[in-house]
Amino acid sequence: MKSLKVEDYMNKRPVTFSVDMNIAEAVERILDIDQSGGPVLDSRGKVVGFLSEQDCITQMIESTYYREQVAKVGDIMATDVKSLRPYSSVLEVAQKMALSRPRIYPVIDDDGHLVGTINRHQVMRAIDTQLHDAYNMV
Repeated sequence: MKSLKVEDYMNKRPVTFSVDMNIAEAVERILDIDQSGGPVLDSRGKVVGFLSEQDCITQMIESTYYREQVAKVGDIMATDVKSLRPYSSVLEVAQKMALSRPRIYPVIDDDGHLVGTINRHQVMRAIDTQLHDAYNMV
């Protein structure tokens, strides 16, 4: 059977943002990479927040209404970030995802540095792979 550790299925090159990045640039990154958001990092590579499409849409509506775009990622990011370790179990992540948000979890090492992200699609793929392996053994 294959491993069900987060590190074996996570995105090792996720889209990231900095606190002082302007929202227009962040939106372009999200659109270019086709992800629904990503971790916000400080200068040492530690996760300090998370920026989602929803955060950006809310700010874009406000910018349209007021005809100005001055917000930075740090102004609108979520700061209560749930994260995982690379050695976490994909099944435990799946249980968390089944009960609540977020859709994407930053994966950090024991020092708090970002090493990747894992999303619902990757979790489903990991479980699907596991199930296929189990059926093929029978």
